[in-house]
Amino acid sequence: MFTDDQNGGFVGGYSIIQNCYTITTFICRCVPSTFINIHFQYIFFRQVDVIEGCRLPVLRKNQENEDEWPLAEILSVKEIPGRKLYYVHYIDFNKRLDEWVTPERLDMKKLQFPKKEAKTPTKNGLPGSRPSSPEREVVRAAGTGAQHPPSRPPQPQNGTARRPMPNQPGRKRKQPPNCGGTDEDSQDSSDGIPSAPRMTGSLVSDRSHDDIVTRMKNIDCIELGRHRLKPWYFSPYPQELTTLPILYLCEFCLKYLKSLKCLQRHLTKCNLRHPPGNEIYRKGTISFFEIDGRKNKTYSQNLCLLAKCFLDHKTLYYDTDPFLFYVMTEYDSKGFHIVGYFSKEKESTEDYNVACILTLPPYQRRGYGKLLIEFSYELSKVEGKTGTPEKPLSDLGLLSYRSYWSQTILEILMDLKPDNGERPQITINEISEITSVKKEDVISTLQYLNLINYYKGQYILTLSEDIVEGHERAMQKRHLPIDPKCLHFTPKDWSKRGKW
Repeated sequence: MFTDDQNGGFVGGYSIIQNCYTITTFICRCVPSTFINIHFQYIFFRQVDVIEGCRLPVLRKNQENEDEWPLAEILSVKEIPGRKLYYVHYIDFNKRLDEWVTPERLDMKKLQFPKKEAKTPTKNGLPGSRPSSPEREVVRAAGTGAQHPPSRPPQPQNGTARRPMPNQPGRKRKQPPNCGGTDEDSQDSSDGIPSAPRMTGSLVSDRSHDDIVTRMKNIDCIELGRHRLKPWYFSPYPQELTTLPILYLCEFCLKYLKSLKCLQRHLTKCNLRHPPGNEIYRKGTISFFEIDGRKNKTYSQNLCLLAKCFLDHKTLYYDTDPFLFYVMTEYDSKGFHIVGYFSKEKESTEDYNVACILTLPPYQRRGYGKLLIEFSYELSKVEGKTGTPEKPLSDLGLLSYRSYWSQTILEILMDLKPDNGERPQITINEISEITSVKKEDVISTLQYLNLINYYKGQYILTLSEDIVEGHERAMQKRHLPIDPKCLHFTPKDWSKRGKW
């Protein structure tokens, strides 16, 4: 397109085209009584390659099934016949929502390219601390010329930076309770100096492994009995099994197999119809089995592999000897089907009564999570101890524990009777002794419920009508309480046993 200019010449017209290079050349020619300026526009198109580390909005459905465009990071790219697929992580969303997407769901207008990271700086004098986020090159939007600033760098997911620690054979690494990022109860180190990881935990928390491989789900689908499960996170199953469309597990021994035919052949040989170990609780169709990680090592390792598919804040280690596993099952005519489990250390110097806890997805939102938590505290009552779960808790774990602590403590407070016409009195220590909930968890729960008030020189607990009504509604939904009379459990003194 060409138009006359004021001097009788011509100016080449053009439009800004997204993702193209332009070269402009001016040629002046002398003709009688005028100059003609011809503006040539050469346009060379290029195909923009979306590479790992790029960020851009990606189309997804929210809980209301409405379209939204959250910012996402490209973690991996793969080609299948006819098209490319991109594995994306939605910024500020839980990793269980990560998925493979097609190019049609990418908003290329707001593509941000990663720049090369500068040499790893030091932080607090410690080598190995990485910057929170690399700078990103932002592509200009077509036709506007406006540059979109890069999004706010995400906060580190795991609190303060930590010094890499070498592996120690035969033991596990556990992130200290004050290094959790997603757990609201966690706190950063006051002096900014990272402390050494505590060497415990069956699925131990440590993010130094968090490379591009472990950030991606590697199992597409798991068939466990009558259920098919979609894993949420990476789990270190053997590499040759990660390419299968379905991974088959025996629901009784949890052995993993590569095909349905192999599973059927295995079931003809597997004699188990319940988890190995001792059945220590049964009421109705619900049973609990206690499994020693040393005596039943293969089962315990397979259980950890399955659990890692749904636990992101833990890292798998194969030394299960120092742990006990309590597996909850549901009984029918075919056997005892696994519902969930929790593990605990045989000896805990920090009063932990749970190391890892999980309810399998088909059984979630049915009250089984609180049942697992309640059972762990019933064991603590028999042992005559107060207990607390290892930190950091997952987001779902934190919600379950806070709900259980709130209901348990409110139940005690509402059952208190006035003494000689005076207000009933109870101490934090008494609540802790009755419930076996550690004193720190009792205090944090009372603060979370906003029950503690300072009145006339003393602390009092105030129960509003809203809290009482909410508690009564919650208790009506709990149909699966633990019956202590059905528990047949004798605690062992593991300190007197040389090697568990």
